[in-house]
Amino acid sequence: MANLLAKILRFGEGRKIKVLQQTVEAVKAKEPEVEPLSDEQLRAKTDEFRNRLADGETLDDILLESFAVVREAAHRTLGEGRVLEDGTKFFRPFDVQVMGGLTLHQGKIAEMKTGEGKTAAATMPVYLNALSGRGVHVVTVNDYLARRDAEWMGQVYEFLGLTLGVIQDGMEAPERREAYAADITYGTNAQFGFDYLRDNIATSVDQLVQRELNYAIVDEVDSILVDEARTPLIISGMPESAADTYYAFARVMPTLVEGEDYEVDEKKKQVAPTEAGVEKVEKALGIENLYDSVNTNLVNHLNQALRAHTLYKNDNEYIVRDGNVNIVDEFTGRVLEGRRYSEGLHQAIEAKEGVQIKEENQTVATVTIQNFFRQYEKLAGMTGTASTEADEFMHTYEMEVVSIPTHREMVRLDKDDLVYKNKQAKYNAVVEDIMERNEAGQPVLVGTVSVEVSELLSKMLTNRAVRHNVLNAKQHEREAETIVEAGERGAVTIATNMAGRGTDIKLGEGVAEVGGLYVLGTERHESRRIDNQLRGRAGRQGDPGESRFYLSFEDDLLRLFGGDKMQGIVERLGIEDGDAIEAGMISNSVRRSQEQVESRNFQTRKRILEYDDVLNKQREVIYSIRRDILMGENVDTPAYVEEAVNDVVDRNAPDSVYPEDWDVETLQAELGALYPTQIEVASLDMQEMSSERLREMVQEDARERLAERRAEWEERTAELQSRGLARSDGANSFEDAERRTLLSVVDSRWREHLFEMDYLREGIGWRGLSQRDPLVEYKREGYDMFVEMERGLREDYVTYIYRIENLKLSEEDIQRIQLQYSGGNDPDGDQSQNQPQQRQQGRPPAGRAPRQNAQAKIGPNDPCPCGSGRKFKKCHGGAGAGGPAVQAG
Repeated sequence: MANLLAKILRFGEGRKIKVLQQTVEAVKAKEPEVEPLSDEQLRAKTDEFRNRLADGETLDDILLESFAVVREAAHRTLGEGRVLEDGTKFFRPFDVQVMGGLTLHQGKIAEMKTGEGKTAAATMPVYLNALSGRGVHVVTVNDYLARRDAEWMGQVYEFLGLTLGVIQDGMEAPERREAYAADITYGTNAQFGFDYLRDNIATSVDQLVQRELNYAIVDEVDSILVDEARTPLIISGMPESAADTYYAFARVMPTLVEGEDYEVDEKKKQVAPTEAGVEKVEKALGIENLYDSVNTNLVNHLNQALRAHTLYKNDNEYIVRDGNVNIVDEFTGRVLEGRRYSEGLHQAIEAKEGVQIKEENQTVATVTIQNFFRQYEKLAGMTGTASTEADEFMHTYEMEVVSIPTHREMVRLDKDDLVYKNKQAKYNAVVEDIMERNEAGQPVLVGTVSVEVSELLSKMLTNRAVRHNVLNAKQHEREAETIVEAGERGAVTIATNMAGRGTDIKLGEGVAEVGGLYVLGTERHESRRIDNQLRGRAGRQGDPGESRFYLSFEDDLLRLFGGDKMQGIVERLGIEDGDAIEAGMISNSVRRSQEQVESRNFQTRKRILEYDDVLNKQREVIYSIRRDILMGENVDTPAYVEEAVNDVVDRNAPDSVYPEDWDVETLQAELGALYPTQIEVASLDMQEMSSERLREMVQEDARERLAERRAEWEERTAELQSRGLARSDGANSFEDAERRTLLSVVDSRWREHLFEMDYLREGIGWRGLSQRDPLVEYKREGYDMFVEMERGLREDYVTYIYRIENLKLSEEDIQRIQLQYSGGNDPDGDQSQNQPQQRQQGRPPAGRAPRQNAQAKIGPNDPCPCGSGRKFKKCHGGAGAGGPAVQAG
């Protein structure tokens, strides 16, 4: 089925390339027009193109000429005007690079082999789309490549009069805003994604940094949009203290016995405790019943502790450095800076390793990689290895993969795999091969799947006096420098799967004569694409090169997915430790195993996306409300009031119930909590009353009270302004108070909702035991929770808006008033009113603002010292000072 789908997706590739080649010829036909232009005239083309777009032309209308302009600009800036011996202008993008650029402009994925110049290919569509003035984002896998590519290709853009920005870790908001305001912005997927989340929890326009998400080109698109798509971007806050519990479970884990106290499924990366194991844990921790309702959080602690103990190993899935547990990306071998496992797993690993636990945080904002990048109006990507994931790119992103021909014929020799009985025999053979190549002067790049293996081979080579470099998660700072040296004569480089991705390995002097770069893989990765990436480090642009993988029957891929069949081959052939076999049957079995794992991983990412799609629709609603508020849109408070009033009436006086059976007491209490109602429900003539009539009465009353509240606010603001005690720029307006109040309420309710959705997601899988689809249940319950959140949001907002006060005074006036405030109790008031009250059921604190110590006492009925003319209890000392954590102005 997978092969059939791949054939369908590749259908018509020859015709696509033919069409691209025709367009390339049309671009080249423009060269005689742009070549004679002076630098100033060439630069002026940018203004000309922008004017033509403003006059109604489209990007496609100016494509041919703009591509020709970029090719000429690249020659003048990057090629220093040089012409090669065969007459070719140095650094003028090749035909295949123009093909790649055309593919990127079309919103597709350009699959270009290593060394074919993807970075240069991107300059043409980047320039063309930047002419729209809406911004172009170029996304890379790390900060170094973002900075390098921006500095390198930035010469072309700046020569043509475009502005350039680079987003780097540690930059503050003003610097980021300036970078995003540029025509072209470089950065990593994490930088762009987290800036998007931060913008959507910003509390003022000054904190916003991004513009619209217009067009993005993603470099190493398979790494970013596929490999990293299993880890959502999360901004957290509000720590929860549970370190002692994690340590307690970690101490118990080594006492448990596999098969007796828990069962492990390495294929699915799952572990489950047995009944005997649960009893042992309960006894060790002094818990009577782990599954009692009061201990529900402990069940997750047990599950995560077991996962940390059995499935996550130091120097494989993570490394411990400087007292921190750092996740190692299984695809690239890099440390995922700032990333943590979710649902308590990271804390469980920290407890296992005995390092300080960084407490769990509540999610404040989150988005998956897929849903972030799907927000771009146009999305394109480039990589050397995308065809194996073509169906996923089409399904998830609606991006077609186009395989671009190589500029020069590929001459790399890919040798058959060598398979050994066990790992030790394999590593011995690997070292012998490395030494033999090293003696001949041939550079060797050794690819490993883990930090542990890279360090083992390093030790073995050191014992044999072979000089080498190691590139893994512990030495990632030297990545660029190490990779530059990897193509030199006699160089030996051991690298995890990162293998300098994004950086070409250029051959040193005399290396071509000894066979070029030799890539040696010590194990097959579960993804064919990762193996192809490793192979692709050799044989760039027609260079000689060679590759081979060394395997053993103890490798995880063969052991877990080859199963008894592989073991049967070992026994039948009588393979000894030092023997190596080359068998097509084994190679086919490995390929099938990889396809099986790839399919499973795709289904995992697909499922994650299906769940996040539920939250994404809700996220769009909330973020839209927030953006409108920050952009100054007025809040339709009457609509919020009407809906909130209707909710209260419908709950307590529904149409389906006779008026005499209404819950009058609760109705009166909830209306009073919602706004300062003047309706006495109990005194109404129920014989003449209906639910609809009651709603109309309450709505009319609420509108009148709101009008009074607005009039009081405006009168008070005018009074303060006349005394020079309030700003006159609108910051003290009632409309501004509405926006600030709604923003505060939205953020509070959304955080609570995210926490509840996280909790729902953790336990929804159990619904499958009752023959119900967990995803369908998640959609249904998630929708119900969102509707309830919206209801609570409306009631919170309405409750606050009737009660907040415009107390924004000048600093000098506040200091003067504070000197006169009394610290005593009201002589005719309730002492408890000065005590802070906790928020309950979405209601704001009802108590007064705390008094300040002062030299003189002021009674509640005395004139307020601020000079407003109102009584102290109705102004700075009165009820109503409570409210949300925002004030107008």
